[in-house]
Amino acid sequence: MAQSKHAEDVGSADPELNTSPVAEEGSDETEVLRQEVPGEPVCYFNNRKFATGDYIKTGTAILKCDYGIWVPAGPADPDNP
Repeated sequence: MAQSKHAEDVGSADPELNTSPVAEEGSDETEVLRQEVPGEPVCYFNNRKFATGDYIKTGTAILKCDYGIWVPAGPADPDNP
């Protein structure tokens, strides 16, 4: 996966710090999250700002910032999905 080369490894989310919601793949809750965070231009992960379109690696997942919500973008290890 090409995105994993450009994804910054940010570690695990710290519940004490500001982190934008993470949508579950194929979940109906994604639309509910979109209503709660309508069109934010950035996502946060452990108080750090990331622009829409940025990718991060957290644990075994790659996440993409999509207007204030983190969405799954694939496994962090493409050889072991």
